[in-house]
Amino acid sequence: MSPRATSVYRCQECGFASPKPGTCPDCLRGAGAYVQLVEERAEAPARGRRPGAPSSSRPQPLRDVVLEAGDRLPTGIAELDRVLGGGVVRGSLVLIGGDPGIGKSTLLLDAARALAKARPPVLYVCAEESAAQVKMRADRLGIAGDGLLLWAETDLAAVQAALDDVKPQALIVDSIQTVFLPDLESAPGSVAQVRECAARLMTQAKGRGLATFLVGHVTKDGAIAGPRVLEHLVDTVLYFEGEQHHAYRVLRAVKNRFGSTNEIGVFEMAERGLVEVANPSGFFLSERPIDAPGSVVVASLEGTRPMLLELQALVSRASFGTPRRTVLGADYNRVCLLLAVLEKRAQLPIGNQDVFVNVAGGGRVVEPAADLAIVLAAASSYMERPLPADVVVLGEVGLTGEVRAVAGLEARLRAAAQLGFRSAVVPKSGAAEMRSVPLSVRGVVTVSEALEALLP
Repeated sequence: MSPRATSVYRCQECGFASPKPGTCPDCLRGAGAYVQLVEERAEAPARGRRPGAPSSSRPQPLRDVVLEAGDRLPTGIAELDRVLGGGVVRGSLVLIGGDPGIGKSTLLLDAARALAKARPPVLYVCAEESAAQVKMRADRLGIAGDGLLLWAETDLAAVQAALDDVKPQALIVDSIQTVFLPDLESAPGSVAQVRECAARLMTQAKGRGLATFLVGHVTKDGAIAGPRVLEHLVDTVLYFEGEQHHAYRVLRAVKNRFGSTNEIGVFEMAERGLVEVANPSGFFLSERPIDAPGSVVVASLEGTRPMLLELQALVSRASFGTPRRTVLGADYNRVCLLLAVLEKRAQLPIGNQDVFVNVAGGGRVVEPAADLAIVLAAASSYMERPLPADVVVLGEVGLTGEVRAVAGLEARLRAAAQLGFRSAVVPKSGAAEMRSVPLSVRGVVTVSEALEALLP
C-alpha cells in the first residue's frame, strides 16, 4: 500500500504545527490579529535513505578515522577565514544571515572567486537574481570568474541532479528561502520547503564532501527567517551585521562546529565592494575627539582579537519627569546597574540626571570588562572634566564598588600600546603581573580609587 498524503497546518512565522486549520496561538500581527495557519500537503516519505544520502558504512574505531589532507579550503578573505576557524571545512554547511543589502551576496561572490581559483569549479546558484545581474556585480568587483559557474535556478532537485556532471568543489545557494522542491506542495520560503531543502543540502554536503554556503533572510527581529531547526541543522551560522549609516560591517559567528564562536571579521563597504579592515581599533578611534568630557577608551576582546573602542557618556540634568537612560551599543540593564553603583559608592548624585551612553562608530561591547570605562565616562561627563587622552580603562565593577579582574588583560594592553596609549587603569589583582607590558599600569581596588586616579 502506497503512503497516503497528509495535511499539516503550519504558522509561517514561528513554525507552530496543527492538524486542524485555524490561527497561531502565539503570533500576533498588527492590531491584535492572529496569524493564519497555512495548509501544507506532503507525501509520506518512502522507506529507506533520504535522497542524496551517503551510502551506509560500518562503525569503525575512533583511532582508525583518517583526516584527509587539505581538510579546510581557504576562502581568500582573511577576515572570513578567521571567523570560520581557518577556512571552510569540506562537507560543511555554512549559513550566512543579515539584513537586506548588508553585503551577503557580495561577500560570497568574492569568496567564490578565491575558491574557484584554488579549487575549481565553484557552482553559484543565484535563485534570487538572474545570471546577468550577478555578472554586473562581478564586473564591479573586478571578478573575472575563471572556474566560477553561475546558474539562475530555483529547483533544488535540478541542482542536485546536475552535481554529478558539474562536480563542484564548493556550492553557494543564494538564498535558501527561494529554492524549492517540486515534490512538496507548499510555496517556496514556507517552513516545510526551507526545512526540507536545508536537510537535502546537508545530506548532499556530507555525502560528497562538498563545502556548501547558504544565504538566509532575516526577520524584523534580526533572526534567521524560517524554522528554528534550520540553525540547528547547519554546521556554522554567521551573521553579517552593520548599521545603514556606517561604512563598517561585522561578520560574527553564533555557531561553529569547527572553530570558535567568539571571533569576528570586520569589513568596510567601499565603491568596489567589501574591503577587509586589518586594524579595526584604528578604524573605530580615527575620529575620537581630544579632551572631551565623557569620552574613554576600553579594550574589548572579541575571541582572540583585542579591539579598542570609544565609550561616550553624556550626563545632563533632567528637565522634567523621570530621568532618562538611553544606551546604544552596550547592555541597558548593566548600564543602569553601574550608574546606581556610581551614585551609591562614589557619592555622585546622578539619580536626577539624564544619562546617555554610546559606543562611538556604531560598535558594540557587552562584556563586563567595560564596566569601569562606563562608570568613568559618566563621572567625567557629570564633573565636566576630561579624562587623559592616552589612558585605556579596563575592569569589571561589582555592586559593592569593587573592581574585579578581566580575562586576556595582557593581550588587551599590548594592543593599546601599539596604538600609542601610554597608561592604563586596570584591576589591582592583575596589575602586578603586567610588568612586561610597555605601558604605565595602575591597579585600583574600588571605583572610588579609580575616580581619584583619573579625576582627582
